[in-house]
Amino acid sequence: MRRIHHLARRPRERALPPAAPARPTQPASVVSRPLVDIRLEGVTALDAAHGPVENVTLQVRHGEFFTIVGSQRSGKSMLLRLVAGFAEPRGGRVLFEGENITHTPPGRRGIGFVFQDGALWPHLNVFEHVAFGLRAGGAPAEEVERRVPRVLSRLGLGGLEARRPDALTLDQRRRLALARALAVEPRVLLLDEPLSHLEPTARKALRLELARLHRDLAVTTLHATRDAADALALSDRIAVLVDGRVVQVGEPPELYWRPRDSSVASALGPANLLPVRVVEVRDTGVVVESPGGSRAPIAAEGKWREGARGLLCMRPESLGLVEAAMARGPGFPGTVALRVFEGTRHMYEVDIGGGAKLGVELPAIGESHIFRLGDPVRVEISSETAILLPPD
Repeated sequence: MRRIHHLARRPRERALPPAAPARPTQPASVVSRPLVDIRLEGVTALDAAHGPVENVTLQVRHGEFFTIVGSQRSGKSMLLRLVAGFAEPRGGRVLFEGENITHTPPGRRGIGFVFQDGALWPHLNVFEHVAFGLRAGGAPAEEVERRVPRVLSRLGLGGLEARRPDALTLDQRRRLALARALAVEPRVLLLDEPLSHLEPTARKALRLELARLHRDLAVTTLHATRDAADALALSDRIAVLVDGRVVQVGEPPELYWRPRDSSVASALGPANLLPVRVVEVRDTGVVVESPGGSRAPIAAEGKWREGARGLLCMRPESLGLVEAAMARGPGFPGTVALRVFEGTRHMYEVDIGGGAKLGVELPAIGESHIFRLGDPVRVEISSETAILLPPD
């Protein structure tokens, strides 16, 4: 019988950027204000609606797209409000280019803010929304007439100038909120879950548009989201926020494949978190035992001792699935308990005993074998993508 084997390899990690990179070149015709470096130093705040912020220290570098990932009321929206000046911290400082702007009014910070709900005015049409900030900043009428159509065209809103928000789709309203923020050529762009509640096709399209805008404008951007796909696709770096505290900061591949704990692993996408026990310590790693009694060698990082408990983190797409009789590599024997077809992939749930189940993702294209319910199989793991984490 033919062996079916799929193991996704971990993408090659990029080198982390230097601590103080040179500022990216700005197209003079697009961005007129200098880019800024944002620093939060020991910032603490409490807000019932937006969640706590506890002793947060972060740096957003010049021209960087930096994302804060966290659950609802984890404090990510509060961090954006502190940077914008809509709230003041109980402790700590907010700095732009080394200047303490903790108590500087929002209108003097040079920010563009895209709120989660858009915060559009029902009585103003599309043109007036985008023109509002320009006029408030003293732009002459001819500049307003020149710049507004250009921004609207860039965001796919050309021809909709006379419409009011209630005559727009949700996608168009999100684009309008973004156009309004960008029209004033901000030094800092703050995005509070700008893609939430969009249907999948519109979400992907606007995600690509955000990536293009950042590529072309290079404006320093701080983005808050609960969605792992948005964070991974858009970000230069990501901070995972749990209950107001920063748990880990790094580039997307680093956080996805090498999370520090289970909260980071779960925040960045689907992950199998299998409770295991270390039964042997080797020079090259450890051997772990699953709840069902199966054992597998793991190239573990850090110091582990025999008998220690941990969580074996494995992304579904990094696992292989083979017929039990054909199994050769390290892994866990089990039985197919569920299969779901999702177009380009099959999603399997495999019962490996002891009450534990593993999710496995296999590509549907090119696969000559489909496993069925009850098939005896072996879930194969890779030491490159399986990581042993401390227990919760």
